[in-house]
Amino acid sequence: MIDPEVVEEFLAQRRIAVVGVADRKDSFGRTIYQAFRDRGYDAVPVHPTAGTIDGVPCPPGLAAVPGPLDGVVVVVGPDAAVDVVRSCIERGVERVWLFKGIGGPGALSHEAVRLCEAAGVAVVPGACPLMFLQPVGWFHRLHRKARQLNGSLARVA
Repeated sequence: MIDPEVVEEFLAQRRIAVVGVADRKDSFGRTIYQAFRDRGYDAVPVHPTAGTIDGVPCPPGLAAVPGPLDGVVVVVGPDAAVDVVRSCIERGVERVWLFKGIGGPGALSHEAVRLCEAAGVAVVPGACPLMFLQPVGWFHRLHRKARQLNGSLARVA
């Protein structure tokens, strides 16, 4: 169950890394990164080989990101997500968002969630940030409503 309070707390932060951004137009990690950036966040793209994304330096991993991070959105497969969560914990990141879209596990895994919980890291376990980033488009409002109806997302007041 996704807790809307954890979502709101995550989105109240300003410096967010997005791990899994690729320099391809069809990269959903890139779409999420751009959405955060377009809404005024200090978004940091992270990818092991991209170099730059839209002219912005793209560190290869969280250890190479300069300065503090308020949160990390993880947009990689579940096995890689466990390693990213370990990097978050090593860096002292207090908030992690494990992306999950329609179909497939996304970054969500029991192990990644367990690691967050054991380290006291607030975790959004398996949702798409675009369902919550304002203004929310019609498709993502529909996706959010479907998640509320199937019981995987608590209803927002």
